[in-house]
Amino acid sequence: MNWSISLEPLLSWPLLALFLVPVALLAIAGLWLRQRGAWLRLAAFAALAVALLNPVLLDEEREPLKSVVALIVDRSQSQEIDDRTETTERTAEALKERLSRFRQFDLREVEAGRANAADERTETRLFEALESAFRDVPPSRIAGAIMITDGQVHDVPQNAASFHAPLHALITGNEDEQDRRIRFERAPRFGLVGKPLEMTYRVIATNQETGTVDVRVNVNGEQVAVEQAIIGEETPLQITIPNAGRNIIELAIDPVEGELTETNNRAIAMVDGIRENLRVLLVSGEPHAGERTWRNLLKSDASVDLVHFTILRPPEKQDGTPINELSLIAFPTRELFVERIDDFDLIIFDRYQHRDVLPILYYDYIAEYVEKGGALLIAAGPEYAGVQSIANTPLISALPGMPSGDVIEEGYLPRLTETGERHPVTRGLEGSAAEPPRWSRWFRLVGIDNPQGEVVMKGAQEQPLLILNRHGEGRVGMFLSDQGWLWARGFEGGGPHVDLYRRIAHWLMKEPELEEERLTAEGRGMVLDIRRQTMSDEAGPARVITPTGETRNVELTQSEPGLFTGSMETDEIGLYQIANGDLTALAHVGPVNAPEFADVVSTTEVLQPFADETGGSVRRLAGSGGGLDVPDILPVRGTAATSGNDWLGLRTTDDSILKSVNRVPLFAGFFGLALLLLALGSMWYREGR
Repeated sequence: MNWSISLEPLLSWPLLALFLVPVALLAIAGLWLRQRGAWLRLAAFAALAVALLNPVLLDEEREPLKSVVALIVDRSQSQEIDDRTETTERTAEALKERLSRFRQFDLREVEAGRANAADERTETRLFEALESAFRDVPPSRIAGAIMITDGQVHDVPQNAASFHAPLHALITGNEDEQDRRIRFERAPRFGLVGKPLEMTYRVIATNQETGTVDVRVNVNGEQVAVEQAIIGEETPLQITIPNAGRNIIELAIDPVEGELTETNNRAIAMVDGIRENLRVLLVSGEPHAGERTWRNLLKSDASVDLVHFTILRPPEKQDGTPINELSLIAFPTRELFVERIDDFDLIIFDRYQHRDVLPILYYDYIAEYVEKGGALLIAAGPEYAGVQSIANTPLISALPGMPSGDVIEEGYLPRLTETGERHPVTRGLEGSAAEPPRWSRWFRLVGIDNPQGEVVMKGAQEQPLLILNRHGEGRVGMFLSDQGWLWARGFEGGGPHVDLYRRIAHWLMKEPELEEERLTAEGRGMVLDIRRQTMSDEAGPARVITPTGETRNVELTQSEPGLFTGSMETDEIGLYQIANGDLTALAHVGPVNAPEFADVVSTTEVLQPFADETGGSVRRLAGSGGGLDVPDILPVRGTAATSGNDWLGLRTTDDSILKSVNRVPLFAGFFGLALLLLALGSMWYREGR
């Protein structure tokens, strides 16, 4: 029970003052002047004042509230090192058992630090969990917080102004731990393919270790160098970026005896390879309606440097005009096809025919250029089937199809072949999924015999329309119609000429994303996504090797023809090796060089300032004899000390819930009336004497 007295005046305070103040002055004046009966008048006045103030005795029934204790358990990956997990489990159980003895405490246990599949952060954020645990608790009811962690916490506030309770940290791990790690100091995100990229890194060791260490340098899973680095010093590194797109640069050092973990013995840098502008030579045999389609497309591509020539005055059209009076530019055949041919990534012959503009020997140079890794595209027109066809030159060795002599002149809808539905160049072209395809007709097709390579599009009479072929180390494409411009100009609704032409050009120039057989993988949060492009009907499972060496199989399912995908959730941060058939790939899951493994040596220094400011403590759980030293729990009140040598203090609250109130008026009823009459009667009696 809680007793208290409350005043419930019968009149408002201004009226009480107006009535009682003059009476009080008169009573005091009587005392001052030593009049007879002054004390009785004062007693009568006091009885009247008390009656008007109406004192009430209150009896409150209250239920005390519990103080809230937060137990924050660090479940980050660094807590899995050595015996930290076992230490954490035993400590948490011991604390919960001891707290259960105190009825005044309400325990809230929160596990923190473990990244989930959708979370890309792998920092140990225990104070974020602490704030969440106390979000609905008023400050007066917070008893304190206990953290079980290795001390590597990444969200410690700069001060404890917002936390008015003791914070105690119990540190797992041992005081004499040692570890060696490597990290990138400067790692650019982008680099030019085939050009050197300047980077720097540093090897860090505990216990003031000095000397040199061998560093293995891997690019996309292949070792390219072994360098020596001085421990503690920033070391320069020069890498040549091999491929366009994502490249994984990995630095690795050997572990030392007694080291905590090998996870941070590797450092990863993701570098996106950017090609310098691709150089394309476009040679048009004569002006025609579709010439500008190729030119406009290639000029609109910011990654392409285009050199375009159109043959306007072939040798058979000589009219005797002196050369110095012509405004045409002479075709620099020797410079283009002998001296500078290797500078071009792609050569396009657009309706070109042999008319002695190019010496016959130069065609052999072009075939050799393709054999050694170059790219050639033939955009054929009716001239390819004629007597001046380039198929009748030494270029024949590189061509994927010989003309049959037929030119089909009839309307038809270009269609994808079964191969074309899987091939990255034509797969998923807008309008191709419908039957008939949602694009316009063409009206000309050049016939060929015995096509080599992959026929990905067909035209009238089921004849090949687009052929893609590998020749030696290079690639050749052949478009057997010159009427793609109908799509560009919107005839009958047009068609996807931009996507188709651009994909053809980039496949010929060996764009990795357009490879028929390709295996890629990437991390999405804590999920490994696998993508397999293949011309086969089935891809089979992908074999995944995790950073710890565990092997798993991931089933790949077809998302569209020629494309299979799969994913795997994981809780391990690091570099994954993926294999499918003869193809391999690397992928990094989780943040690159995550803070979680930047430093795994247990420490008391990170949390010590915050704990001291709150009146808490930081101590190691490892006892002097190698056992577990879990401190006792003591409830404390007010401003008493909240930590000792072998105990943790948690504050108790004075807050309670009011359940009921009983009111007892002290100056009401017959008793109050009798007391008042007695006081007034005594005053009158004395005055009458």
